[in-house]
Amino acid sequence: MNEVINEELIEIGKSAKRASKVLMTLTKPQKNEALLKIAESLIAHSADLIYANDKDIEKAKAKGTSEAMIDRLRLTTERIEGIAEGVRQVVALDDPVGEILSMKERPNGLMIGQKRVPLGVVAIIYESRPNVTVDAFALCFKTSNAVILKGGSDALNSNKALVNVIRETLLSLKISPDAVSLIESTDHETVSALCRMNKYVDVIIPRGGSGLIKNVVNNSTVPVIETGVGNCHIYVDRDADLKKAIPIIHNAKLQRLGVCNACESLVVHSDIADRAIPMIAEDLAKENCEIRGDEEAQRLSSLITKAVEEDYGTEYLAKIISVKIVNSLDEAIEHINKYSTGHSEAIITENYSAAMEFEKLVDSAAVYVNASTRFTDGFEFGFGAEIGISTQKLHARGPMGLNALTTTKFIIFGNGQIRE
Repeated sequence: MNEVINEELIEIGKSAKRASKVLMTLTKPQKNEALLKIAESLIAHSADLIYANDKDIEKAKAKGTSEAMIDRLRLTTERIEGIAEGVRQVVALDDPVGEILSMKERPNGLMIGQKRVPLGVVAIIYESRPNVTVDAFALCFKTSNAVILKGGSDALNSNKALVNVIRETLLSLKISPDAVSLIESTDHETVSALCRMNKYVDVIIPRGGSGLIKNVVNNSTVPVIETGVGNCHIYVDRDADLKKAIPIIHNAKLQRLGVCNACESLVVHSDIADRAIPMIAEDLAKENCEIRGDEEAQRLSSLITKAVEEDYGTEYLAKIISVKIVNSLDEAIEHINKYSTGHSEAIITENYSAAMEFEKLVDSAAVYVNASTRFTDGFEFGFGAEIGISTQKLHARGPMGLNALTTTKFIIFGNGQIRE
């Protein structure tokens, strides 16, 4: 382990820990005022931010990065205004910190309750999307958490410029700028070292591809909230209304390809397959979506090519979808639970009992009846913004809003009670 990197990370961790204690003393109006000032500062410094972003764009082009990835990386005046508006939207959200969740009196006169409190120091590891830098800070700051950011190397100049604007604004308001820290090192050992900083970091949230998330989950001594990878399924039941099914599948698969809530796998009941499969295949093929299916699916449509075992567990993030024909609801549920990443699944059916059985037994964070999986999103769920979409079960599951960035503590009020 590089000693210089280790020392730098420890200093960042110490500073973030100190800042987290200060943030707990800020009132809700103080936090909201700071966020509004930061939104103004981002717009005021648009030219500087775009200048820094241009350096990242130039490097990306030189590396032969795809246009789609460059577009995700790019900052424009309009996009900076959108980022600033996202900060303002966080201001408008209810602040959960300090909320009393319960308060009950015990027979001995003790009053025992629970209240929401910050997690402390949150580390977020993410790939090359500069907007995440500001979104993550705003959500953590609103919940009185200090945040340590480790963005992708492709967006380093952009992230440095964004964090500098935030830190300078905080300093002008006499708030610790260490409420947000950016790890600038691009050394691969940095992520591994960050994952072992449980003395200073309370939780790590990795946002990115399956390789990044797997690496963090497998090697971290800091608690991890696993997010994002989505092999999402839609099951077309024997009692499905195909007038609903076709547009739902089209939307879930093709509305946006590179997102974790896009449908990657289709499951169809054999009783409806002879009608459903040709219609679905024809609709998807109009937009050049490749369909890979089992032997029965191939027999029902010449547009379907052969699927292999790996296809049923793949998050394609492309114009590809797998198809499996099953003979029962139970078989559909078994198939989905086997290959799902625990993100989002949907059933298309007019049968209430089948819908309720599917909802009960499918083991994913979000389960839909007659709707697209594309709705698994903090904004769509009414949370305003989100820090990520958790595919695990402990602490947080599904889109993570402000509440997911808090924990609880018991508060006990007595009047001299002692335990006999």
